[in-house]
Amino acid sequence: MSTIDINDARAKAERFIPRPETSELAIPAPGEGRGYWNGASSAVVADDITYLAYRHRQPIEMGRGQGVVLAQSPDGVHFDAIGMIEKHVMDAESLERPTLIHAPSGKWHLYLSCATTGTKHWRVELIIADAPDEFDATTRQVVMPGDEKWAVKDTVIQIIDDVWHCWATFHPLDIAEHEDRMWSKHATSSDGIEWNWDEGFCLSPREGKWDSRGARITDVVNVDGTWIAFYDGRASAEENYDERTGIAVGASPDKFESISDEVAAEGPDHQALRYLDIVPLPEGKYRLYYEIALPDSSHELRTQVV
Repeated sequence: MSTIDINDARAKAERFIPRPETSELAIPAPGEGRGYWNGASSAVVADDITYLAYRHRQPIEMGRGQGVVLAQSPDGVHFDAIGMIEKHVMDAESLERPTLIHAPSGKWHLYLSCATTGTKHWRVELIIADAPDEFDATTRQVVMPGDEKWAVKDTVIQIIDDVWHCWATFHPLDIAEHEDRMWSKHATSSDGIEWNWDEGFCLSPREGKWDSRGARITDVVNVDGTWIAFYDGRASAEENYDERTGIAVGASPDKFESISDEVAAEGPDHQALRYLDIVPLPEGKYRLYYEIALPDSSHELRTQVV
């Protein structure tokens, strides 16, 4: 951190902070009330079409994350569904944040966060297809298995100078009923299939702060040599599902420290504003997508251009 000008980094991050008052609705909430959530999205622009993968969820008593929807849009705002991967075809109790990647080979990669049935464990599986509407769950493969000590989910994946980078959320499984705690870990790959994980974590919760219960990286940008990570944080188990957005910075993509003494962005009444996704556009612009709580505690997906 000593090599980073914090004020300069904060100024660089400012443009990417969600401003709900200037945003547009992309995907409405699937129902009214807590647990009816659409969001946790991952978007890719290819040939002037925006392709979107997002998690569709219902309340816990109705089965949690029902599936991942694939959609497309000519303008990044108005989407038509082109497919869905349901949790039962993934042999999962729930599905959470996906990652959609258009690989240099021309293939499309869809990474799915899968809850292992009857446990607190999560794993990440991969489906590869020729087009975003051709994903076939029968071809899936586990690429981030986790283990008996750690669950892994909610990936952020980018290809930088021919190297695949992943920032994933790790949940410790060592203490029963405390598996909601979150750390972020970095890995690299040459093909997006076999991953090499760094030692230690690239972003950790901070004791006594608003993010003391968890720090989940949701996207990473490099602005003139400064690496900026946006992350979801919360202070308690009671705030689970109501994560708010913070900012962390680093001199490299494998280590970040928060510069958010306070929350950078949040929903109404300190509710959720989470899973920020930053999509590059032409002419130096970016489109943001993020999941935000409504007054009735349902969640919708909103978007804005910065």
